[in-house]
Amino acid sequence: MTGVATFGVVGGAGFRAQYFLRIARALPERFRVAGLVVRDAERGREMERRWDVPTFRTLDDLLARTRPDLPDFVVVSVPAAAGTDYIRDLAGRGMPVLAETPPAPDLAGLHRLYADLAGTGARVQVAEQYHLHPVNQARLALIREGRLGPVTQATVSFSHLYHAVSLLRLFLGVGYDDAVIRGMRFESPWVAGPTREGPPREDVLVTSERDLAWLDFGDRLGCYDFTANQHRSWIRSNHVSVRGHRGEIFDRRVRVQEPSGTPLDFELTRVNRGEWENAEGYFLQGIMAGDRWVYQNPFAPARLYDDEIAIATCLARMVEHAAGGPGFYGLAQACQDHYLGMMIAQAVRTGETVRTEPQPWAPAPGG
Repeated sequence: MTGVATFGVVGGAGFRAQYFLRIARALPERFRVAGLVVRDAERGREMERRWDVPTFRTLDDLLARTRPDLPDFVVVSVPAAAGTDYIRDLAGRGMPVLAETPPAPDLAGLHRLYADLAGTGARVQVAEQYHLHPVNQARLALIREGRLGPVTQATVSFSHLYHAVSLLRLFLGVGYDDAVIRGMRFESPWVAGPTREGPPREDVLVTSERDLAWLDFGDRLGCYDFTANQHRSWIRSNHVSVRGHRGEIFDRRVRVQEPSGTPLDFELTRVNRGEWENAEGYFLQGIMAGDRWVYQNPFAPARLYDDEIAIATCLARMVEHAAGGPGFYGLAQACQDHYLGMMIAQAVRTGETVRTEPQPWAPAPGG
């Protein structure tokens, strides 16, 4: 597929849906929004004024009014309980779908959705973006190069449940392996920080809930550590570590021991343009490991922050998939990550050891 890709958005007035609108506005040479499905007419008119894109009250209206040049795909960005019906509907029409996370609200919903779409040829991908963040792409590049040797341990304190699980599975190279999960919650006071609505309005202590879980895959260990609202907090840090036979990544620091016995110690360094005397514009150019690039921003010089870069990567890969190219984060992967996330939540809630079981989307042994 060449030229500008077009996509529609279901749920176009929501917080998450507006990521896609900002990205299309920043990258008009790559993406165009064909229209938004916004059920409330007044809210729809507000979105039209703000974003200069047409809105429709129903999915049928969106697809009818954009004929004969239908969108290349449709983004479904509504709560999971409503999203599954839209995914089925669009898949039944042969329309490629980029669904928000998670694709269904619970295990029964995952089973029904997967059973309905498996083997149908439906082009459904899920917009899981955290592994596409520039720093995580840099980490994964080093892991795939074998710089750490076989990876045996990973800790993710980055985002909640299925988001974190997607990173753990990629760092560890875990497919659909079963795990023994132990978990706990620790509560303590902390000062209230920013929320989705903005900065704190008063200085008050509230209760923080720190969830910890250990996923034992037999020969590999995943550690989950997340405090609610941590990713927005001004006083808590995100943390990632990955350990292999030959070395480790600890946040942005990389330490390896070469076969010659030589120890290497270097940083993952962000290279931003537009700082100090640089006049190229303000944007992320990429990330270097020592003296070489391990990630280069494909959307430079657009002024996008890391989460937007990651979601723009989902859109770019969806363009390729909609045109017949490979998937990048399919329904089976999303189902597995959400399943493991639910099992973590169960282990934390009950304090009991949880043993996962093979799910319908897992490939057959040897398959």
